[in-house]
Amino acid sequence: MNGIIPEFLSKPAVKFYKRRVLKDPFSLAIKQWKKDRGSKGLRFDYPLTEKSVVLDVGGYLGDFAQSIVQKFGSSVLLFEPVPRFSSHCQERFLNDSRVSVFPYGLGAEDAELEICLSSNESSFFRDVGSDHVKAQVRDIRSVWRELNLDRIDLIKVNIEGGEYPLIPRFIESGLINDINHLQIQFHDFVDDASAQRDEIRHLLSQTHTENWCHPFVWESWSRKT
Repeated sequence: MNGIIPEFLSKPAVKFYKRRVLKDPFSLAIKQWKKDRGSKGLRFDYPLTEKSVVLDVGGYLGDFAQSIVQKFGSSVLLFEPVPRFSSHCQERFLNDSRVSVFPYGLGAEDAELEICLSSNESSFFRDVGSDHVKAQVRDIRSVWRELNLDRIDLIKVNIEGGEYPLIPRFIESGLINDINHLQIQFHDFVDDASAQRDEIRHLLSQTHTENWCHPFVWESWSRKT
């Protein structure tokens, strides 16, 4: 099998072809994720309370933050670098003091970068459309000090390739020890994605234990006690 998808196939047929003929790992992971009802169950299966602090890194339109405050009443710090999305979140949570919106992304260093817009796939790391805007990224160590962060109960990371510099920054800075639970979406479109993900997972395993994993979909880690 040469891995080429026939052009005449419909979208549902393409998904079937990838799963059943090509045995595409990502397609199989997506299928298992849906079977496990991950978006409705696993993503919110954490021991959070109204006293918990959650970081939503890559907040997009604020749906994850909304679900957290509705289910647990936790405080959520939402980071979103795309101006139109962060403005939407600021408006959405204007009257909810449990959610604080920060109009910048988190990364390994302070920078102003050009982001390519494509709804929830907007990325600093790949060209997904013709619409580009400037966006701010802040070094996580500076943000940690500025916001006087201590123990974080959960951090959700979905930043379209930005996870590869961000999570190693957490680890080498020692801030990883302040995080009880991580929920990460790794992306496979960056160079050497599998090797980079494997290395990050190896480093994470020194301080955290994997709870569940659907490769390049979502995975969850909890701090060792």
